[in-house]
Amino acid sequence: MIETTPRERIEVLVDAPLAPQLALLAQAAGITGHTLIRTESGQGRHGKWSEDLISGATAKYIFLTIANSERADAFQEALVPLLESHGLVVLRSTVNVVRPDRF
Repeated sequence: MIETTPRERIEVLVDAPLAPQLALLAQAAGITGHTLIRTESGQGRHGKWSEDLISGATAKYIFLTIANSERADAFQEALVPLLESHGLVVLRSTVNVVRPDRF
């Protein structure tokens, strides 16, 4: 059986223009990798939204990263000032990874 190690998975729903800032905050927390997943539409407290394909002004991404607890804590703490001002949705869960040295 393959051995796994617990790590923290963080997903942030973010407006496209803010995604580079999240990458910098993650890097400052010692996180070396992330993935941006483009979204098309959704619905939340403020109603439905969908991407405006012409201007891209309403484009959103899921910023996905996996890190050890200490780095995940540092990244999460760095997000606090942006939570209300940018309406971020942040999800954190523990996952089991193969090749833990990559996270």
